[in-house]
Amino acid sequence: MTTDETPPGAAAAPPAAAAGAKGRAAGKAASAKAAASNSTDRLARLLALVPYVVSRDSVELGQAAAAFGVSEKQLIDDLNLLWCVELRAPDPYCPIDLSYEGGEIIVTEAESIARPLRLKVDEASALLVALRMLAGIPDLQDRDALSRVIAKLETAAGAAAAVSSQVAVEVDVRGDTLGRLRQAIGAGRRVHIAYYVPARDENTERDVDPMRLLVVEGNTYLEGWCRRAEAVRLFRLDRISELSVLDVAAEVPDTAEPIDVDAGLFRPSPDDVRVTLDLTASGRWVADYYPCESVEELGEGRLRIVLRTPDTRWVRGLALRLGDEGHVVAPAGLAAAIRGDAARALARYGMA
Repeated sequence: MTTDETPPGAAAAPPAAAAGAKGRAAGKAASAKAAASNSTDRLARLLALVPYVVSRDSVELGQAAAAFGVSEKQLIDDLNLLWCVELRAPDPYCPIDLSYEGGEIIVTEAESIARPLRLKVDEASALLVALRMLAGIPDLQDRDALSRVIAKLETAAGAAAAVSSQVAVEVDVRGDTLGRLRQAIGAGRRVHIAYYVPARDENTERDVDPMRLLVVEGNTYLEGWCRRAEAVRLFRLDRISELSVLDVAAEVPDTAEPIDVDAGLFRPSPDDVRVTLDLTASGRWVADYYPCESVEELGEGRLRIVLRTPDTRWVRGLALRLGDEGHVVAPAGLAAAIRGDAARALARYGMA
């Protein structure tokens, strides 16, 4: 079971060395920012490179490098990466065929990527809803640019834009938490937070050296070096009840590595207990609040979810809170223990 503060299977990084930690942290943050910028620039370049070449039949290597503002070596690296791309049309797993022998770039078998992208109604609606959600985030940078993109997409989408206008998504962040965290990251400051850990059903306090903010599976997280755990941790913003920006410089160890969230946050351990719960329509919130291994619709709004956890004590508490909104199906021993908990609780109120 993945908790927001302890990703299962992620090894804890060693504590920072005392000497030079501040300088290394600043250097690492600058490198990370540069790497993120380079990755973003490269993605945009790769998306534009194939249509650029296809529309011209062939392009000189130096001409293309100048057009994209990169060196010929960087452009060759991009071309080598494009060889790994496979398209679904016109044939399944159709690779892009390109060459740059003799300094001339030629791209073939890329008809589908050369054609303008056409979104279906549901795809355009989903994109517009997501963009409007981003526009509602406090202290957003380049808000004007985002507004222009939304306006252009609404014009191009036509009927799809009208459909998306019926849906609104609000970012659930307590007070100005997001804005203050952005300021702390920009100023390189440590923060003190009060944080609720659902896996242990407890409130904790800790100092954190912020590293970055990210959105995973629809939730906003702070990633930072937790000085209590002496490791990199993720903290969901809607579970931060209090936040103070300290007059102390953040010191992220140079050994601290960002958590890979590309595959999602759920990373079970082989030793975790596999728990199956059936939820009524009014108990569906559990699937949104806790990371699930699987979610199955049972009809009439009911769900069956599977969770993994190294400690079932919090599941027993969750089951008691749910009452008739859900119950544990498996393992049988855990279900029996919960029935015993419920019987003892009722006995105290003279209701057994």
